[in-house]
Amino acid sequence: MKLIVMGPRGKMGREVTAAAAARPQIQIVGGVGAPGRDYIGSDIGSVAWIGSLGAPVVDDLSEIIDECDAIIDFTNVEESMKVLRLAVARGKALVCGTTGFSEEQRQAFADAGASIPVMLSANTSRLVTVMYQLLAAAAAYGGNDLDVEIVDMHDNTKIDAPSGTALEMGQVIADAKGISLKDNMVCGREGIDPRKKGTIGFHSLRGGDVCSHHTVRFFGSGEVLEIAHHSDSFRCFASGAVDAAEFLVHQKPGCYSMSDMTGIKTLQR
Repeated sequence: MKLIVMGPRGKMGREVTAAAAARPQIQIVGGVGAPGRDYIGSDIGSVAWIGSLGAPVVDDLSEIIDECDAIIDFTNVEESMKVLRLAVARGKALVCGTTGFSEEQRQAFADAGASIPVMLSANTSRLVTVMYQLLAAAAAYGGNDLDVEIVDMHDNTKIDAPSGTALEMGQVIADAKGISLKDNMVCGREGIDPRKKGTIGFHSLRGGDVCSHHTVRFFGSGEVLEIAHHSDSFRCFASGAVDAAEFLVHQKPGCYSMSDMTGIKTLQR
């Protein structure tokens, strides 16, 4: 597989570059950085601090996109929408882990599935994929008898809250409960406002250099079920994203998920 990495100097881009470079079946053909950065024109390996890989970093995806089979993108909303449009135009598989998209922008990814194999996933960890299934099972079993609270914790540079992963977890739970997440989510609490039955609470903590921690609690009568995932580095997400790209290049056009890639089926009640 021939791969392009978006944002190879970023914290996720560096890890994706390292994860892909470690696989002999993958050839990194280039990276794309922001215009004006001092590393444009340099070798992507040196940009990602892992040594020479023999592929350049450019500032325009269109310069090298025809050389690749797949693109991995963890940049920002504006850049990712440009990448999506170009991937569709050139028929390239795309894994996007950027978060913070609007509903209209998410629909653009869904529409792209008519032309290319695409995966939009806020979290590309294999174990988070397992966690989603556990959440679905707990939510389906408990229904509205259980109060649900989701806490996400990230570093102080994280710009969106709740996190994309927290929102995906909330959607998994809402789907299992047969309710609308949009109509039943509550972000933070203050003042005098009793908890409404059936709602899903979200709380976001931001500080230091915390990588990614998500905890979901199901509160019952006299008991609490806690399901959590803690990551102290971005390596698990990078490895999962590379796995996803290798999966996508063998698929027909369509919208795929990490569950599709791992083959993990939803747990039954």
